[in-house]
Formats: sequence, C-alpha cells, structure tokens
Amino acid sequence: MSKQFIISALVMFLATLVVGFVVHASLLGPDYAALPNLYRSEEDSANYFQYMLLAHVLMGIGLTWVYRMGRDDSAWIGQGLRFGAALIVLITIPVYMIFYAVQPMPAILAVKQILFESVGMLLIGMLAAYVNRS
Repeated sequence: MSKQFIISALVMFLATLVVGFVVHASLLGPDYAALPNLYRSEEDSANYFQYMLLAHVLMGIGLTWVYRMGRDDSAWIGQGLRFGAALIVLITIPVYMIFYAVQPMPAILAVKQILFESVGMLLIGMLAAYVNRS
C-alpha cells in the first residue's frame, strides 16, 4: 500500500464523513426528525457513532481502491466526474430506491436523498481524482 493510497483513503474518509454530515444531519435532519419511527433520535444515534466512523473508513479505502484501479491518463476532472456518476448509478440511486421500497417514507424524502447525495458523490469523485492524479 503506497503513501498516496493511504493519504487518499484518509481524505476520502474525511470527505464522506463531511458530505454525510452536510446531507443527512444538516439538510435532511428535519426530514428525519419528522419520522421518529424510522430513524434514531440524535441522542440514540450517538450510541452508534463508532459504526458510522467504521463505515466511513471502509468507504475511504473502497473509494480509493476502486478509483485507482480505473484511472487513466485523461484530465483528472473528467475522470472524477465520471467516477462520481458511476457512484451515483451504482450506489446512491439504488440504495435510496430500496430504502423507499422497504420503509414507509415520503417520496419527497427519497428524492431529496438521491439529489443531495448525487451532488456529494460528484464532489467526492472529483476529490478522489484530484488526490490520485498522476
């Protein structure tokens, strides 16, 4: 494992954590609070924060690994947008569609989750490309 891989994994860990906080705690927090039967309260969520951190560590490693396997010699920004778009199609849209299918949540919440997370994935994709440029 190279120094660049470790730095990238750390940057991706922090980026996913920040994007997750902005999207889910800030932008969607009031939506989640209106559905107490579906989501943990802030107080209860704090008891599970270590799982959140572990999930973001794994995302940082996985994002770095997958990005580095597919990069090429083209401009980093295009590669980053392409990577972010792949994340949206592979992860973001399917995950929130599945959540919508199995949880009694308002459709507008699923739409917001998809839209906000999609913006986040594009930013994360560009950051992955920037950090891992050759």
